[in-house]
Amino acid sequence: MLKAIALKFSIAWDLLVFLWNFKMWWMIPMVSILLFFGLLIVVGSATGVGPFIYTLF
Repeated sequence: MLKAIALKFSIAWDLLVFLWNFKMWWMIPMVSILLFFGLLIVVGSATGVGPFIYTLF
């Protein structure tokens, strides 16, 4: 399970490195926010914290 999580973070890190290398700094905040919301949805649906996170939206 930890390897799967590490792989997903690795893909996100590779995306951010790609944007940095190709001088697309303006896209880094947008991609970071999308990754944050994706992580929030995964954590909210996989744990008992889900009802508390869903009340934020």
